[in-house]
Amino acid sequence: MGAALSGAVVAATAGPARAASRPATALSSGGDRAHRIPSAPVSAPVPVPPLNVPALRAALADLEHPQLTAAQLRVSGSAGRWYGTAGVADRVTGREVHERDTFRIGSITKVFVATVVLQLTAERRLSPELPVQRLLPGLLPAEFPPITVLQLLNHTSGLPDEQDPPYDPSSPEAIARHRYDRWTPEQLVALVSHGPMKFTPGTKQEYRGINYVLLALLVERLTGCRYGEVIARRILRPLGLRHTTVPGNDPRIHGPHVHGYMRMTDGSLLDITEFNQSLAWGEGEMISHTGDLDRFVTALFSGELLPPQELERMFTLPEGVRMVDGSPARYAAGLQTFTVNGITLWGKTGERYGYSSAMFATRDQQRRAVFSFNATRRDASQAQVSERIAKALTKA
Repeated sequence: MGAALSGAVVAATAGPARAASRPATALSSGGDRAHRIPSAPVSAPVPVPPLNVPALRAALADLEHPQLTAAQLRVSGSAGRWYGTAGVADRVTGREVHERDTFRIGSITKVFVATVVLQLTAERRLSPELPVQRLLPGLLPAEFPPITVLQLLNHTSGLPDEQDPPYDPSSPEAIARHRYDRWTPEQLVALVSHGPMKFTPGTKQEYRGINYVLLALLVERLTGCRYGEVIARRILRPLGLRHTTVPGNDPRIHGPHVHGYMRMTDGSLLDITEFNQSLAWGEGEMISHTGDLDRFVTALFSGELLPPQELERMFTLPEGVRMVDGSPARYAAGLQTFTVNGITLWGKTGERYGYSSAMFATRDQQRRAVFSFNATRRDASQAQVSERIAKALTKA
């Protein structure tokens, strides 16, 4: 479940974790289940332990494994609340991280897109069983087999691997030179339009951003509006998420925000905050902060945004399907799931250059968590941060 991200190793210029905490409230009983449609019988409740504040502080304060410039964590839900930060939002000024600071949320964008698609499904403006080729004719090669909307939502499409962009994506210098490039969604789809399918749609699961590029295009085709405006109209404005945006081709983050950094080959740190996110169009470009994301996941899990049948799809793992590496399926329609210390959480991780984040909750919302961290290297070590926070969140 780790959320790795871009960057490089540098000495972090950050201080110890600071926290404003509240005592945990009385524990309510409840459980979390990976439901299928129709719902499986209710299993025995799994209690969430009271907040372990020392464990949370320790998980957030470790800025060396891997090296981070900043981190923040908001915990909420019926089993207790806590907020803490570590590091600095800006290495130049030394300003500390504040809960008002926004950050790039990467693939958490997919949850917003999935919610809109399922709203349109509830309104009978599309069926999740329809092939996307019928809804977006001519976009994918004619020789591709039918791929349903649901297979895009739960990452069982089997689409081919993307071709690399026209520069070396492993070179930080090349990434920096091309960070103002503008991409269209059609260009992104073209990157997967060559070569054979990875597997027959619906038979395996492989997490792919291109699935959500296609879903965002579908939203635009059905509504006649830009997908970002549809998200704003249907989710952001009704919920009062004033600090959440879909930036489009604007490379800046406006207002108070956490800066992201990337190490260059010579060991120096580059502020990579300013970055055109069109390469992540439809699947990873949004900006938000912990308070807005907590409000969003609360509304989503509470049924404010979707009727029961469509909400159930977000907690429904594809039956009889495993990941391409043989591990159990872990992606439903928009959400991913994992279990730590016997506690099952649902939500989404996200990453962009300089940023990594996560938004998770137990299905009964005893425990919700939103966190963001800014690593200086993009590699598998970033999973350490997510893993230690998840363990602290579920530790008795």
